[in-house]
Amino acid sequence: MTQTFTDHINSLLAQAREAGLYKSERVMTSPQGANIRVGGQKAINFCANDYLGLAGHPDLAAFGERALHDHGYGMASVRF
Repeated sequence: MTQTFTDHINSLLAQAREAGLYKSERVMTSPQGANIRVGGQKAINFCANDYLGLAGHPDLAAFGERALHDHGYGMASVRF
């Protein structure tokens, strides 16, 4: 990237911040669930897609670990 492009992007980001339109992600510091910790504080999680409550289920985590070990991670090429 050129410095001109970087400066342009930084200017757009600053404008978004000043307009109150910049969205930063909150980092969960606990396992996913109805009650989580964000920034060291307790919070109720209203924005998860964990409808069945399986995100932290130990059997699902173990299955994922086995699948990662057996099959690896990621795609090897672009799918067209």
